[in-house]
Amino acid sequence: MQQRKDEQEATAAKTTLRLLEKTVKDMLVDQGRLVEVPYTATLGDTMNALVANKVVALPVAAPPGQWIGASGSMILESDKQTGAVRKHYIGMVTMLDIVAYIADDDGSNDQTTDVANLEKKMMVPVSSIIGRSFEGLSLCTLNPNTNILDCMELFSKGIHRALVPMDSQMENIQGVELVESASSYKMLTQMDLLKFLKDHASELGEILSSSIKEIGCLNQNVYAITDRTKVIDAIKCLRTALLNAVPIVESSNDFEEDHRQLVDGEGRKPIGTFSATDLRGCHLSALQTWLPLRALEFTELVSRSPLFAFKEGVSAPKEMVSCQPQAALGEVIEKIVSKHVHRVWVVDEQGLLAGLVSLTDIVGALRVSLLSKIDVM
Repeated sequence: MQQRKDEQEATAAKTTLRLLEKTVKDMLVDQGRLVEVPYTATLGDTMNALVANKVVALPVAAPPGQWIGASGSMILESDKQTGAVRKHYIGMVTMLDIVAYIADDDGSNDQTTDVANLEKKMMVPVSSIIGRSFEGLSLCTLNPNTNILDCMELFSKGIHRALVPMDSQMENIQGVELVESASSYKMLTQMDLLKFLKDHASELGEILSSSIKEIGCLNQNVYAITDRTKVIDAIKCLRTALLNAVPIVESSNDFEEDHRQLVDGEGRKPIGTFSATDLRGCHLSALQTWLPLRALEFTELVSRSPLFAFKEGVSAPKEMVSCQPQAALGEVIEKIVSKHVHRVWVVDEQGLLAGLVSLTDIVGALRVSLLSKIDVM
């Protein structure tokens, strides 16, 4: 019996090691071309590009020699034959960056000011809003030869995406780089990594059977907005707290609370989610009328947007994806990938918020578990 157990463990260990030999290149097999916007694009053009390509972030390209890249990066696209530099990627822009800029009242308490200046703000060049968020400054590359553990290390630090040079001149280099030159790039995201790991679930072994609480990816700090919070205030809350999504909770009649600010969500009843990803459903023509609405009403309206209709497997904005603390990690990853959400709200048996699990939390916990497994092999 013991011999059979030892053999099974040895086989499982070899299987896991094969997974860890995979590289970034293996995760990009089905990835299409990189979508980008020029630094001169208006915010209106950029929002249209985000909507048309169904993405929430895009790299911004500029002529070489005129800009300092985000975080001091120097990520260049060059001609494959001559090596001549064609463009310089200067940062990332997200849907939240754009909408937060639109919602910024520049110190005024008059929310109508935001609506009145909407058209003017949408003509601003996208280069002027780069660097307003952590994500916009998080511009780096991952060499295609980077192993899966090093890739997980980057994404466990809250970096959501990285450019991957497809013909890097530094073939023997692995890991993160701020200086790179290649003739073409692709984008690798946290979601791409989770999808890859889900497809290789058998190679992760018993790790996926652990509960999210046991494995350490349950984050008990959960902030929320109430069902009385307006869209414009919800956007400002996301920007100020460097969050990409918050649960919407039932407002309380027992005590006064400021519905323009984040509230402690623990122990509150969640009834929806307000997410930067949902803002992708904001066509410019509708945005003007949506800003003053309550966030809960917005989620119901945007769920009827053609961008979310008839797209199998994608969670509509009004749907709240949740689990309990005892849920298996594999089950939570399945929900994230199948519903294409970037976090799962954790609720107790009464349906009250107990925390959340984000992609960053999952990648970090998985990496620690895999490293521990390697140590005992």
